Amino acid sequence: MHTAPSRRHFLQAAAASAAVPFILPSRVWSAETAPNSRLNLGFIGMGKMNSGHLNNFLGRKEVQVVAVCDVDTTRREHAKKTVEERYAKDGNTGYKGCGAYNDFRELLARKDIDAVVIATPDHWHAFIAIAAVNAGKDVYCEKPLTHNIHEAVTLIDAVRKSGKILQTGSQQRSSKEFRVACELVRNGVIGKIKHVETSFGSPAKQNANPEEPMEPGLDWDRWCGPGPLAPYSSVLSPRGVHNHFPAWRMTREYGGGMITDWGAHHIDIAQWGLGEDEHGPVEIIAPDKHDEAKEGAKLIYASGIPLIHKNGFGVSFFGEGGEVHVNRGKFKLVLGGKTVHEFIGKETKGTSLEREVELASRENLADAKVKLYNSKNHHEDWLNSINTREKPICDVAIGASTVISCHLMNQVYYHGGTHKWNPETHQYVSGGDAAWLTREYRGEWKV
Repeated sequence: MHTAPSRRHFLQAAAASAAVPFILPSRVWSAETAPNSRLNLGFIGMGKMNSGHLNNFLGRKEVQVVAVCDVDTTRREHAKKTVEERYAKDGNTGYKGCGAYNDFRELLARKDIDAVVIATPDHWHAFIAIAAVNAGKDVYCEKPLTHNIHEAVTLIDAVRKSGKILQTGSQQRSSKEFRVACELVRNGVIGKIKHVETSFGSPAKQNANPEEPMEPGLDWDRWCGPGPLAPYSSVLSPRGVHNHFPAWRMTREYGGGMITDWGAHHIDIAQWGLGEDEHGPVEIIAPDKHDEAKEGAKLIYASGIPLIHKNGFGVSFFGEGGEVHVNRGKFKLVLGGKTVHEFIGKETKGTSLEREVELASRENLADAKVKLYNSKNHHEDWLNSINTREKPICDVAIGASTVISCHLMNQVYYHGGTHKWNPETHQYVSGGDAAWLTREYRGEWKV
């Protein structure tokens, strides 16, 4: 690594090589890296989520952050200061400073930036990600990957045509409890699956936040971007630096409620366990009183297995011979009606999550025929993919199929009825409306 003239030279050579992909071992990633061989990163959208990503990547020697972008001056300058103070503290004498931009296009125009991390509100994800791959950047984009189904299909095409890497921020795939839970299901440990339950909050409502005095230093028109130009509200874009997840996600104009927020995490795991990656449901059924309901929608897969949105454990697979329940930091395996492994938090005494998951794996998966992609760290998996040019654990097509399922579920909450869907053509067969696949775009921000 020290002798290579630059990381970009290495990436070009690796992409052109027909040899077996070279995966950098963790000992190489953790080694001291020459400043001119680091991967240069830009960050777009500097709210709470990207603040977490930023702090993680600032601790990685194989990358350096060279630019940040946000339409809020306070957040933008705070991120720039965070980067420069961290590198000064680390004694990075070769660092030339962090650029700060209001317009993401200026950041993407920089030839020295190799990859970007996007964590804007949902309605901006697709437009910026497409612009990024077209500008030659690899991308880490937060979930839900897009604001609507049309954007998901368009983004897949853009990434494939560009040859760039896109990792969706569905980090549960890089946690052992979720992988083992899905391997138990995929290897038939609990028998034929009867149904799946996923637990998350309610669908989005129309934006009805009252107008407030404008936040100084905020480019509100650009914040609204592809969506409608709503009256300014600090509920949508909190004032300055904040430490919470804003409620723009609970509006249909800019988010998709908890269906696309937590649902994008849990439906993603459900589809991983069912082997439905890059596929999806063939039928979507609304609950009674759909416009008032907060749960009860169903996704039906080609296998006939239903996924039911209801309050529960997180993700629960129910088979003819047992059950697998999983959530962040929680795991439960039931076989023959008896709980054989369980950790549901601090109230579970005398054991740990790691122990119960490991024992469940050793006892039931020693001779497993299905072994799922094993990523131990979502960020590191993305960086490895940038070097190998192999797809990451949550490639664009996987992130897209998950978010399409979320959007389909939202549509039955919004409109009711039973909708038939073709997951190959991404079109309604019956019951739905093609207009629901997209949105009215504002100004120049059309996807």
